[in-house]
Amino acid sequence: MTRQLLVTSALPYANGPIHLGHLVEYIQTDVFARFQRLRGHRVAYLCADDTHGTAIMIRAQKEGRTPEQLIADMAVQHQRDFAAFGVSFDHYGSTNSPANYAICSGIWSNLRAANMVVERSVERLYDPVQQTFLADRFVIGTCPRCGAADQYGDSCESCGSTYAATELKQPRSVHSGATPELRPSRQLFVRLESLQPFLTEWTQRSGALQQEVANYLAGHFLDKPLQDWDVSRPAPYFGFEIPDAKGQFWYVWFDAPVGYIASTAEWCQRTGQSLDSWWKNERCEIVHFLGKDITYFHTLFWPALLHVGGYRLPSRVQIHGFLRVAGEKMSKSKGTFVTAAKYLEAGLDPEWLRYYYASKLSSKIDDLDFQVDEFTGKVNSDLVGRVVNLASRSARFVESCGLSASYPDDGGLFARAAAQREAIAAAYEACDYRDAMRLVMTLADAANEYVEQKAPWTIKKDPSRARELQDVCTVVLNLFHQIAIYLQPVLPKLAAKAGALLGTGCDRWELVTAPLVGTKVAKFEHMMQRIERDKVQAMFVPEASVPAPTIPAAPTPAARPAAPAAATGETTLQKEPLAAEITIEDFQKVDLRIAEVVAAEAVPEAKKLLRLTLSLGAGQTRNVFAGIKGAYEPEQLVGRLVVMVANLAPRKMKFGLSEGMVIAAGTDGEVFLLSPDAGARPGHRLH
Repeated sequence: MTRQLLVTSALPYANGPIHLGHLVEYIQTDVFARFQRLRGHRVAYLCADDTHGTAIMIRAQKEGRTPEQLIADMAVQHQRDFAAFGVSFDHYGSTNSPANYAICSGIWSNLRAANMVVERSVERLYDPVQQTFLADRFVIGTCPRCGAADQYGDSCESCGSTYAATELKQPRSVHSGATPELRPSRQLFVRLESLQPFLTEWTQRSGALQQEVANYLAGHFLDKPLQDWDVSRPAPYFGFEIPDAKGQFWYVWFDAPVGYIASTAEWCQRTGQSLDSWWKNERCEIVHFLGKDITYFHTLFWPALLHVGGYRLPSRVQIHGFLRVAGEKMSKSKGTFVTAAKYLEAGLDPEWLRYYYASKLSSKIDDLDFQVDEFTGKVNSDLVGRVVNLASRSARFVESCGLSASYPDDGGLFARAAAQREAIAAAYEACDYRDAMRLVMTLADAANEYVEQKAPWTIKKDPSRARELQDVCTVVLNLFHQIAIYLQPVLPKLAAKAGALLGTGCDRWELVTAPLVGTKVAKFEHMMQRIERDKVQAMFVPEASVPAPTIPAAPTPAARPAAPAAATGETTLQKEPLAAEITIEDFQKVDLRIAEVVAAEAVPEAKKLLRLTLSLGAGQTRNVFAGIKGAYEPEQLVGRLVVMVANLAPRKMKFGLSEGMVIAAGTDGEVFLLSPDAGARPGHRLH
């Protein structure tokens, strides 16, 4: 049955750029939305900039422009960055919109009618330099519970406690650094205690929340009377003035979540739909994705507003953890605070990050840890070595003839991969993307084993086996097509390239059940390049002029063995005296392996170099540059066994990263590749 889903990410604040921490959430949400579309469901993915508050007002003043000009510029930047990372919003709005004001006013009228609004004077923290009251998030200090430094004025990231900003020790203003003063302020509050039975029932029994979130709310908030919620700020303040309270403005946390509804209203107006069919329809599933730092706003205050306003409550609130870099909180001074723009400027593919996050995201609220070596290993091993290589090692052999007219016997590989569709779908549905990626990569391993066993580059040498070659490549490309469909929510661009290669789409989940036969195969085009560790490391540059931090390596279970990596560009031997003697222990350090050349191409910018793709068996491949262009044509080398040094340190060349060295001999321009005797197999070690 077709489902109707309204999906949201938390609204990014318009005071700063999108960074890698933000992208955890937007990529997580986008993968979910794309998966649901792939399954044929009706999906609206909506978001908006969160634009109000003191911080926006103060920054605009410092920069000599209006808040409206500031948020307009940030909206362009935010949407540009999201688009670069493939985040597929159906509509992206702003909380500073007429639609948002109208919906806020309607909910406010309902709160007033229910006698849930009260006014009283409270002591609030005031910035004497900026001459403004401070929102909780713009006060930092020492946690009153655990003593952790540099914590926000509403909650502690270290121990998880919540408290009033006035409880912070050694507080200081984020805006000016000044010590805040306590001053009286007239404030409006929403009384939540009357809704406590309703909120207890919804949070504990609706199934909308992860169990750990339900337990957290039960043990920290619902075990005692709910406190009134402060929802106003006095002038000066950039935001919506409250209609029946002159000089008072709705606090940003009142109008920000209402932006979900307002963005939907704008989209509905543009597409000719009814807002009620999304926000007042019991058949519509509303799914929020957000970070753990704003849990209680979205699981207590927001459901209260929806309930009073007469809107549909969320069917699901999916909460995730923070992004850390090498085990630590992101830091500008340490260079680990990386914006989306900085990632792109480093020449890194956005789909690399999408896959990396997906491979680490589970349905739990665990923090993610960015590790340079793990990131590099997952891209090179999983995406290039296990997925893209399936196409690159088979497609070129059937460019002229296309796929077989009927699907060949593959020993059950295609059927087994098709049978995994519900398990993979269940993992996506549960937001356990890590398990989904594990299941898909298991299929990729099976496909690569088939390629190694059949060795199409060897079959190609015998013209009498042309039909067999076509059948083998038909199997491999169909397995590749299945994998591309399964990965489409995570890697939409790669899936589009797979579809272009095979002349079909990767846009329907059920396509994994029917093999492609009798169709043309386009000329193989490059799909994804390998990643260079140095380019990743180069992102982490501190703001101060101090050396960039070296992000330590982490164990990488999904990556290939660490021994093989790097190479030299030249292999020609010159007339030289014998080198100094070495011991047997020295020689044993050199790891010589049999490898098979599965692809070869000239490097246009280099006179002597060929780029070789070498197979070591078991799905392991290496990229090696060798100085043998004058002695061999690339097509002569495909299918040939060579000897390579597999444990050289990596060598970065202007043409890319070389990951080993092939062994050759010769004198004065003559080059002869060393080859093993018959019977040797890729991966065998020389003794």
